[in-house]
Amino acid sequence: MDERRTSIEAYFGDLTDPRVERTKRHGLLDIITLALCGVICGAESWVEVEAFGKAKQAWFAQFLALPHGIPSHDTFGRVFAALDPEQFGAGFGVWMAAIAQHTAGQVVALDGKTLRRSHDRGKGKAALHLVSAWASSNRLVLGQVATDDHSNEITALPLLLELLSLDGCVVTIDAMGCQRAIARQIRKQSGDYVLGLKGNQGRMHQEVIELFAQAQSTRFAGVAHDYHRSVDKGHGRIEVRECWTITEPDYLQWLDEGEDWADLSSIVMVTAERRMGEQTSQETRYYLSSLPGAAKDVAKAVRAHWGIENQLHWVLDMAFREDECRVRSGHASQNFATLRHLALNLLRQETTAKVGVKVKRLKAGWDDTYLLKVLAG
Repeated sequence: MDERRTSIEAYFGDLTDPRVERTKRHGLLDIITLALCGVICGAESWVEVEAFGKAKQAWFAQFLALPHGIPSHDTFGRVFAALDPEQFGAGFGVWMAAIAQHTAGQVVALDGKTLRRSHDRGKGKAALHLVSAWASSNRLVLGQVATDDHSNEITALPLLLELLSLDGCVVTIDAMGCQRAIARQIRKQSGDYVLGLKGNQGRMHQEVIELFAQAQSTRFAGVAHDYHRSVDKGHGRIEVRECWTITEPDYLQWLDEGEDWADLSSIVMVTAERRMGEQTSQETRYYLSSLPGAAKDVAKAVRAHWGIENQLHWVLDMAFREDECRVRSGHASQNFATLRHLALNLLRQETTAKVGVKVKRLKAGWDDTYLLKVLAG
């Protein structure tokens, strides 16, 4: 615990304590350590964090000062409501950068999620919307930025990108992030991009559709392109994915006459057909990319993007019950979300227990030795 406490001090030791001096009955780092351990072990509210701390008080007393015992749930709530979420999130980001293994070509998916129960209608407070960066191969949250609502994701994306080291990474964003400025920023930070394309880019979406239709009508005769197909079977379902990329210079120049899209190197069409029993569904998506056009690599990036839905958002809802969390006072909802992200990352980094995240949380609560393993990352 001493080694991990040193890490907590290293990454959160410079946090500004929001309390006035006379109210500091408990150390800020003690409060953060107790809250983090509580969330790792299953706590989903400040009342549960307090109960967890009291159940483990003798154990925590070996490592923490605890001059006045375990803080009350009201104390946890007040401190995290007042704590600067940007400072807290910055410490989280530095910690994650230290434990994440940088992989060349790693897909970093950016996507948003609304915390449904974080709103407070009585005070006119909207539900918190977080835009997170997800490293696909490491399965880690690298950082997050809050917005007032889904429509403001476009203002959060540049801020989130600034927090990340993108050298050699492939950044994927849905159509909300398909913006020229976003593409330029990613390239400036030495990353590549695969950006979802829909009707928010004027006629470009329709023009890309027409270009692919024209190229397919001639079987891509005279058009520089690539193609990849994959088939997955499981749980009574068959999924067939096909990816076409066009890198024909004439096509790209016609689409981007002003060269406004930084290093645009390929346009992409991906079809996904799902068959379950007698039911079949099909979806076609289009993308702009700075990747050179190897369809297999682009298809991999597109598929990896959806990992943020089933490996992050779904896990937060199912294992952490995030959408049911009613923590909402001040900055508490955002700071509690950071605690959940940190807890999930540390649980994912611990690989000796071959069980799911929910069981790992229970095991950490039951077994102090295992909790230390989780904290060690």
